[in-house]
Amino acid sequence: MSTTDTVDTAGTADPFGTAMIVLTETELGAYVTHAPSRRWLTGPGLPGVGGLLTFEALRRDGLRTVADSTGDPDSRLSPELRDQLVIGGLLGAAGPETESVLLDGSTGEISTTYFLHDRPDLMDRRPFAPSLEKLVRFATAADELAALRGQFAAYAGRFGPQAVAEASRQLLALYEEGTGGDVPPFWKMAAVIRPLALVAGRGTVSELALDLPLRLLDEEFGAGAIVRFEDVDFPPTLTHEPTRRFLREVGLPEEVVWFTLDTDMPLRTLTEYAEEGSVDLPEGADRLIRLGHLLEDTSLVIDGTTGAILCWSEPDTTLRPLNADISTLGFTLWLIHREQTLDAEHGLTEAYDQLADTMTRTLAAVDPLACNHTLLTPGDDGWRYWPEVFEDQAGGGLYA
Repeated sequence: MSTTDTVDTAGTADPFGTAMIVLTETELGAYVTHAPSRRWLTGPGLPGVGGLLTFEALRRDGLRTVADSTGDPDSRLSPELRDQLVIGGLLGAAGPETESVLLDGSTGEISTTYFLHDRPDLMDRRPFAPSLEKLVRFATAADELAALRGQFAAYAGRFGPQAVAEASRQLLALYEEGTGGDVPPFWKMAAVIRPLALVAGRGTVSELALDLPLRLLDEEFGAGAIVRFEDVDFPPTLTHEPTRRFLREVGLPEEVVWFTLDTDMPLRTLTEYAEEGSVDLPEGADRLIRLGHLLEDTSLVIDGTTGAILCWSEPDTTLRPLNADISTLGFTLWLIHREQTLDAEHGLTEAYDQLADTMTRTLAAVDPLACNHTLLTPGDDGWRYWPEVFEDQAGGGLYA
């Protein structure tokens, strides 16, 4: 089935500048019997591509069932999945689609599924939205929060815990109203995790990427868990003064899931650390100061001249970007700990894969470098530590 000639490609533009996808009554045929869904699909229709969702497959292929999409010659799909209509997909933080978005043509309910073409018998559905109208409202609100426009325009230039709390309450209230209080995990985590990007403003006073709110880390981890350094702890090659000031005045938590701070002696360069047995050091190891270690024999280091935060993998002898600077590292550690607290309250890890994607999006909004797969250092392969460990469900670092 093709909608090339019948989709309204000259209709009302969606917020992202492309034509809304509108189907005709003939195209809906017997696929959609739910009257409100028929009215929505024949006008106003669905947007093409947003920040979280894409419906371009509907523009390209028209309505098709899950059974049509999988082929499923052996009828291994569950009966409840066979006639669900594929209308779009969730966009992963890195761009490509992850789950498919489904419409129940008889009830109007929206769900998601992963296509398992080799094992359709293992496919299942997850609740996503009660209707097309609610789905569009939910996605639009999330996109407006990310861009600080529309109903979230008032937050432009506002930062700090109060802004986070207010934006979260506003978005969660919208989702609760649209679902009778039974908010699907995807939208709940959008409401409680995505606003965390508002906690810190762009750095002016600190001369770093971010100005973290005063005592943000102390309040999150407890003052006794924060380590602050003195000048005597710094090697001479740590000349980047904003980094030195952050380590003296703000400090870092001693341990956060995937990170442990070196506290047993003054900070050492990677060259000094290597005297204990490491070899094949990267160029400029004398100016790379080891701050602590990550998982899997990986050192977290600071470029003493620029303040950039990198990770040095000993097994594959590769130096990769980790964070833009010490302030965004501090934000990352705060974000991880805050998520664990919110998981205990909201059960966010019920949909671990969706949570990992939400965490990556939230970090990327504050520190794009941390999630940017562009090759930036000699030998860099594009692998990025934080998105990878967020996705590692077996490791379980996002669980409360």
